[in-house]
Amino acid sequence: MGLLSLVAASAHEVRPAYLELREEMPNEYSVLLKTPMRGDARLALSAVFSGKIENITPIVSRPTGNAMVQTWRMRTIEPLQGQQVLIDGLRSTMTDALVRVEFAGGGAWVARLTPRAPDATIPVAQTRGMVAATYLKLGFEHILLGFDHLLFVLALLIITQGSWLLVKTVTSFTVAHSITLALATLGFVHVPSPPVEAVIALSIAFVAVEIVHVRQGRRCLSARAPWLVAFAFGLLHGFGFAGSLSKIGLPVEQIPLALLFFNVGVEIGQLLFIGAVLALVAFIQWAKRPLPAWLNLVPPYAIGTIAMFWVIERVAAF
Repeated sequence: MGLLSLVAASAHEVRPAYLELREEMPNEYSVLLKTPMRGDARLALSAVFSGKIENITPIVSRPTGNAMVQTWRMRTIEPLQGQQVLIDGLRSTMTDALVRVEFAGGGAWVARLTPRAPDATIPVAQTRGMVAATYLKLGFEHILLGFDHLLFVLALLIITQGSWLLVKTVTSFTVAHSITLALATLGFVHVPSPPVEAVIALSIAFVAVEIVHVRQGRRCLSARAPWLVAFAFGLLHGFGFAGSLSKIGLPVEQIPLALLFFNVGVEIGQLLFIGAVLALVAFIQWAKRPLPAWLNLVPPYAIGTIAMFWVIERVAAF
């Protein structure tokens, strides 16, 4: 139970804050600031700009589940481009903040601020290289903080036997989630996020059960054709990635580039995780330490327990 509490707390802590500014008239912006809740209180975060800004409407606050959403309108006395934006209070938290600015001319700027770097300068113009670098980093960070996706990949690694079968399985998962990520992000398919997140957790539990079956000597579908299971559930995980990307948004004029590099960032993070797991396995085999037979059942039971905790938590949040 302590492990489940730690997992839940960690998931809560990494939920990012979100600041969005949309230019609706020249130099006038609608502002949305979404901050995570800790109990009944929101994190004490606020947006501060280096130039002259004036609010033209009062700030309206409303709770939405586990976050507080504040909205208002502001006018910039000095151009917003070139100004520094700071999320005040971020240094004293363990969360990040996503900032998105959408200009009336169609351009957009996105950045991730952290407790170590809580401010950034809004560029006068965002180049293709800046878009690529921003979304590559966002994709990389998303997969490394996406504990459910990594747990699913870990389960696939455990149940897959043989190098060639592992390559097919990882490739199938990549192709599948890339397809649904693109379709959902570009607006061709829309699937509600809460059910998707619940089924993603259920997919992890399914593979965990299959691992136990293999340990008991039964040849199940996941062992015979893990690439097929990886492809089927990879489609669901792609919708999960799309849900996160939709919260960040895409620059209107460079959507294909941003989508491509977000996906590349996800794949880099995924491959690094797989490499780390395989290196650990190789080290254990090299050390030739005898392990008790019951230890083989610890990973699937641990994975399945965490996954079912997520299933219950996410279904309860519908």
